[in-house]
Amino acid sequence: MIEFSSLLKHQKAKMLVLLAGIFVVHIATVIMLFVSTIANVWMVSDDTKTSVGLWKNCTGGNCDGALSYANEDALKAVQAFMILSIIFSVISLVVFVFQLFTMEKGNRFFLSGATMLVCWLCIMVGVSIYTHHYASGYGNLYMKSHHGYSFILTWICFCFSFIIGILYLVLRKK
Repeated sequence: MIEFSSLLKHQKAKMLVLLAGIFVVHIATVIMLFVSTIANVWMVSDDTKTSVGLWKNCTGGNCDGALSYANEDALKAVQAFMILSIIFSVISLVVFVFQLFTMEKGNRFFLSGATMLVCWLCIMVGVSIYTHHYASGYGNLYMKSHHGYSFILTWICFCFSFIIGILYLVLRKK
């Protein structure tokens, strides 16, 4: 009987560590989504100290320049999908915490997982549109440029949101 209770405590500790790890990665994903959407470093020029984001054109550390393609529907779609991804990621986090304390044992975190997968889908659509229209050279103003940290962070969030969403769907509350 003592071995069984010890094993049960060990399983609960493993589950607690797993939940804490998922929670930390989820918070990190939300923060990275905020940073990647707000920062104006999606494309960086190799020749000049210039970067372009979703909102502004930055030259020499001064981010007052408007984007030359600011009125294009593709950019507005990217902006909308990135904002939606942040909203769905935060909603998923709140739903997860709510489910953690109110859900019965043995149930799965379906609502948290589904919401996080919608976030994943929004990231995928937004960054794919940006890649097609602006990162591949068509809408890019600079002949020599590379992807900035915002663009890379967005793809990292894409991976994390998919992993978190799947883990929520598979995970059972014990």
